[in-house]
Amino acid sequence: MQTARPKPAKDDQPAIIGWREKVSLPQLGVGAFSAKIDTGARSAALHATSIERDDHHVTFVLPLPKRHHHCRLPLKGLRRIKSSNGHIETRAVVETDVKIGATTLRMEITLTDRTDMGVAMLLGRSSIGHDFLVHPTKTNILSARKRKAP
Repeated sequence: MQTARPKPAKDDQPAIIGWREKVSLPQLGVGAFSAKIDTGARSAALHATSIERDDHHVTFVLPLPKRHHHCRLPLKGLRRIKSSNGHIETRAVVETDVKIGATTLRMEITLTDRTDMGVAMLLGRSSIGHDFLVHPTKTNILSARKRKAP
C-alpha cells in the first residue's frame, strides 16, 4: 500500500504538527479523536479494553467519549513495552492506517489500557518518522477547523 505523505513545506521541510492532533483510523471506521504526539516515546499506543487474542487476530474495544468501537485486526506480534513509570508490559501489536490531517501513515500500534492517560492514542517518534516536526506549544495545527469567510 502506498502511504500518502504530507506536502513538504518550503524548501522540502517536514510538515509541522502540534503536540496534540486529531487523528482517525479509517480501516476501523473510527472518526476523529485526540492523540498526543510524544517524541519521548518510541512507538504508538492505542487505548483498548477487552483485549482478546488468538494466534492470528486481536479483538478489542476502543472506548472513546460517547462511543465504543468493537475492533478486530490481525495480530502482528507481541512486544514488551516499558511505560513512563517503569512498568514492563507485554502488549499485542497491530498494524493499521492512521490519518493525521491529510496524511495517512501505516503504523504498528500496541494495545493497552490508557484510561488514566487523558488521550486514547499516543504517537511516538518512530510512528511519525521524518514526516513531521512537532511544535511543543501548539495543538491541532493540521486538524484545526477552517473558519468560514465572512
